[in-house]
Amino acid sequence: MHAGLKITAFAAALAATFGTAYGVGQGLGPVVDDEPPARHDAHMGAASGQSEHPGEPGRPGHSGHSEHEGAPAGGLQISENGYTLDLRTPRLTAGRTADLRFAIRGDDGRAVTAFRREHDKELHLVVASRDLNTYRHLHPTRAADGTWSIPVSLPRAGDYRVFADFTPAKKGAENLTLGTDLGVSGTYAPQNLPAPTTTTTTDGYEVRLGGALRPGAAHELKLAVSRGGRPVTDLQPYLGAYGHLVALRSGDLAYLHVHPNGEPGDGTTAAGPGISFTATAPSSGTYRLFLDFKHDGKVHTAAFTVSTGGAAAAPVDEAPHESSGAHGH
Repeated sequence: MHAGLKITAFAAALAATFGTAYGVGQGLGPVVDDEPPARHDAHMGAASGQSEHPGEPGRPGHSGHSEHEGAPAGGLQISENGYTLDLRTPRLTAGRTADLRFAIRGDDGRAVTAFRREHDKELHLVVASRDLNTYRHLHPTRAADGTWSIPVSLPRAGDYRVFADFTPAKKGAENLTLGTDLGVSGTYAPQNLPAPTTTTTTDGYEVRLGGALRPGAAHELKLAVSRGGRPVTDLQPYLGAYGHLVALRSGDLAYLHVHPNGEPGDGTTAAGPGISFTATAPSSGTYRLFLDFKHDGKVHTAAFTVSTGGAAAAPVDEAPHESSGAHGH
């Protein structure tokens, strides 16, 4: 299972707001401009030209775009490279569980039924509200006819974005992230983007972030997980890694999917407390980061708000700091 970064952007600057995501923490602020690590296993997405294959410099990543600020961010569209995201459930009701159904269609109009497994799954589905307060990383089930479905409950009314992250099994097919809109009916209550900070808490865990997210250049992001004031050193593999990171750009929801440097069982990657990623932002701006990690048999999501500019914060270390926000459960 290869690590990777993909960028999908949706061209709409609507600051509609909805609710606070289940299991998601508070924001995180600007981080220090650290040097990138000497090597990493991440393959890069649409707005980054890093190689998916170590030792092959210059080989394009998922969408083959060069790495520089302003590069095309693949996935803004509902269709790309002959594939289309067909959302069968364009509307849901806030607070009610209902099946979200969709298909990936080829250029012949037929539903695709063969996918390559990446990160232990044939397809990864991300649902996020326009205000970036609500976030879900889901793994739907595919029927024999190519229809995907999964029960979903979203807490607030408003406009959401649905991202389907997949690689067709067809020879030579590239990894794609297609996006489309989802409406959620109910009483609309605007929410602001959470303010930047350097620490977040979720489900009794404290997560600290250091490193840098910068446009046009790869930099390391390092997160450290602790609980009850003690570093967590027994993180469990989740989808073949100790952590998964998704970044969404505020405003148009440009999408970056970043995977860690190293993987469980490689002989060098520790099971916490630190989780290291390497990422390149497609442009300057404010981003919301969502980290999924697994501990004690449960998946937890920590969220941060990060700006690519502004004052630098101190780099993260792996020793926990006492904080009233960190507690056991």
